[in-house]
Amino acid sequence: MLTALREKRLLVPTIMVALALPVLMGLGMWQLERLRWKEGLLAAIAERASAPAVPIDQALAQAAGHMPGGWSELEYKHVSLSGRYLNDKEMFLYSPDPRLGAGVHVYTPFVLTSPQATLIVNRGFVPDSLKDPALRSEGQIQGETEVDGLIRLPAQRGRFVPDNEPKANIWFWRDFEGMIDAAFPAGSRPTEVIPLFIDAEGAAPGGWPKGGVTELRLPNRHLEYALTWFGLAAALLAIFAVYVAGRLRPAGGRDA
Repeated sequence: MLTALREKRLLVPTIMVALALPVLMGLGMWQLERLRWKEGLLAAIAERASAPAVPIDQALAQAAGHMPGGWSELEYKHVSLSGRYLNDKEMFLYSPDPRLGAGVHVYTPFVLTSPQATLIVNRGFVPDSLKDPALRSEGQIQGETEVDGLIRLPAQRGRFVPDNEPKANIWFWRDFEGMIDAAFPAGSRPTEVIPLFIDAEGAAPGGWPKGGVTELRLPNRHLEYALTWFGLAAALLAIFAVYVAGRLRPAGGRDA
């Protein structure tokens, strides 16, 4: 009778373990798949960023040939462009630097010579003390100029990221449409707009803004997460084994 009772008590835990174990193992395998995807992405980023710069119109033509999904092929691509900055339309994205302290990235609309369209260039970091363009007038390039940089796509607002404040000209995430609308009030929006950002390289004349701010080292903790899920699966099996051994242990004189 006691043996039957023990077997009945083992039924529910066995079912629970049988249900939980595949879930834990599946989550671990999913993280390994994510690891392979992230490693491939990091390799693609490194290859694109380190390749020689190609003209922006050439990059756009290549992306158009891979639609849909062509825009994703442009992320971090190294490009060169010719055109002129609209310096009176600078926008400031909040981005403190761990070495240089509080400051912003200067985002400036840029009118391309070819194709004749407007995009936005992230010219780089300036400390809060130099937000006023008059204090870095040497870097306010006038007329036709050349820019090399990395293409970045518009971003989505993160869960814990504050909303942008266009009226105060303070931005917390790369909202291309919002920035274009703020830079070009009603009726003045350019006819041709390319929804891309360019992270400029190097420093402007006079040293500010200081380009080369693209973060190429994306977080990659998927192996750690996979090991965590596999570890939980192993721990569940070990606990279950101990539980079963205790339940099946002979009760000695109490079975008599």
